Amino acid sequence: MRRTAEQCGLTIAFTADTHLHADYLSGSPQLAHDTGATVLASAAGRREFPHTALLDGDEVDLGGLTLRALATPGHTTEHLSYLLLDGEVPLGVFTGGSLIVGAAARTDLVSPDQTVPLARAQHGSLQRLSRLPDAVGVWPTHGAGSFCSAPPSPERISTIGAEKRTNPLLQMDDPETFARRLIEGLGTYPAYFSGLPEINRHGPGIISTDPPLHRVHLDAAIAAGAVVVDVRPVLDFARRHVTGSISIPLRPQFGTWLGWIVPASRPFVVVRNPEQDPAEIVWQSLKIGHENLMGEMVDDWHGASSTIDVIGPDQVGHSQVLDVRQSAEYHDGHLPGARHVELGRLPDAGLDDEPLVVMCGHGERAATAASLLRRTGHRHVAILSGGPDDWSRITSLPLERDR
Repeated sequence: MRRTAEQCGLTIAFTADTHLHADYLSGSPQLAHDTGATVLASAAGRREFPHTALLDGDEVDLGGLTLRALATPGHTTEHLSYLLLDGEVPLGVFTGGSLIVGAAARTDLVSPDQTVPLARAQHGSLQRLSRLPDAVGVWPTHGAGSFCSAPPSPERISTIGAEKRTNPLLQMDDPETFARRLIEGLGTYPAYFSGLPEINRHGPGIISTDPPLHRVHLDAAIAAGAVVVDVRPVLDFARRHVTGSISIPLRPQFGTWLGWIVPASRPFVVVRNPEQDPAEIVWQSLKIGHENLMGEMVDDWHGASSTIDVIGPDQVGHSQVLDVRQSAEYHDGHLPGARHVELGRLPDAGLDDEPLVVMCGHGERAATAASLLRRTGHRHVAILSGGPDDWSRITSLPLERDR
């Protein structure tokens, strides 16, 4: 963000938090430290670091434009949306985890006993936002790939008019019907989500400089209890990898899966390709509170190595398929006879050592699953390249659908 502002010749004067995030550590305190920006946030969040606490209807002058705080509880109790105005003309609304494209963000991250009341509150918040003019832009925080979405949409921005036409949750006048529909679409989420809101309330630690990714001696790191996380693309991992390493390919969801699979208390070492950005690895780790990154080794180890087969959809045949996608994805369409265990639950699944073809939507989660199975002694595991739609297209066979 700082680089983008600098490239545009802009100065960051404000940073606005819509809610106490559960999926990552807020960057607002860091931006305030680095740029002198003022942090805007809900007064109800009781944050314990310097910020401007806003109530419903409070406005902030942006120097020609105005930002108006709108209380939109649901995703969290203290959630704010921010309406951007030019004079009295609303231009767009930063909806955070309230109204998202085609859906609304989940309401079960605060506590189990708050899930239903927050779902009812989410209904009221969406109805409030839907009364804005149709041309107003909808700019959510969450989108596809975030476990805060319920369910995710591939689109990231929309308009109020488009959402009123296409978002099924905006068609529901009854709060109870809305709450049932929203909650039934919720999937699992990483355990680390439970701890980050409180860290965000106190304020994440400030990093004074761009943290380096030191080179480390792999054998010494493993002997010290470190787990090896291989961030290279799936095919590179499959061709040769450190025996016992966990494949978590570097992509926008890297941090989420790192936090889900590797405990924050466990030190880890990464293996990357030379062209992969070490800063991206470090920042994605830090933003979910994983500070035990010991360093890296750039694809030149000489110790024990392993390989794993990657097969195409036309090679599945009658093999036992293990689908590790989220439940909603699986029920929307899966290979006939495929066994289902979500990736996040795989370490506790206790699967027998039998030949398996592991699959997800593209191959990245399947590689993670296959590496976890290998670590626990499963010898005959292959990764499926592609997803169920690829299999159906290539084989001309239908998927099974459970709804």
